[in-house]
Amino acid sequence: MRWVFIDRIDTVTIGERITGVKAAALAEDYFVDHFPNFPVVPGVIVIEALAQISGKLIELSVYEDRGVWPFPVLSMVHKAKFRRFVRPGSVIEMEAEVIAIRDESAMMKVRARVDGKVTTQAELTFVFDPSGIPPDAAGGDIEDVERNTLRQIWPGYGEFVATSRKSREQSS
Repeated sequence: MRWVFIDRIDTVTIGERITGVKAAALAEDYFVDHFPNFPVVPGVIVIEALAQISGKLIELSVYEDRGVWPFPVLSMVHKAKFRRFVRPGSVIEMEAEVIAIRDESAMMKVRARVDGKVTTQAELTFVFDPSGIPPDAAGGDIEDVERNTLRQIWPGYGEFVATSRKSREQSS
């Protein structure tokens, strides 16, 4: 099973907002048991997708602001509401907005929509090390993995790198 639940990032406004999509293909493993003869995307998968896209915005925003790459970890889900079923073949439109980014944490307001109708909403809290990811953390370079994922799912990643704070500092 592939654990990246973002197919594409559409827009990024550093420190403010991110949007993207996840297509719910019938081939997804979870549809077999959830539920037989009435397949729906589990709510926890939608929350995970929203957490992943939120994490990307936190990474990019902290990097731009502080010059370090954090690794945000979801620590709390608040006010979660599941309003509609998400069926196979649906395109889940995801949106995350920054409520606050602090030294070691961030709070996000998230929404998922299908056909313009809200299916899921919540507030998510993340924690991270304010000094960024140490090299070779967890047996590999997590920052490289995160950057490679962004390259694959966000067409604007190259422009972000070219105009980022660190890039500007290196050229001066």
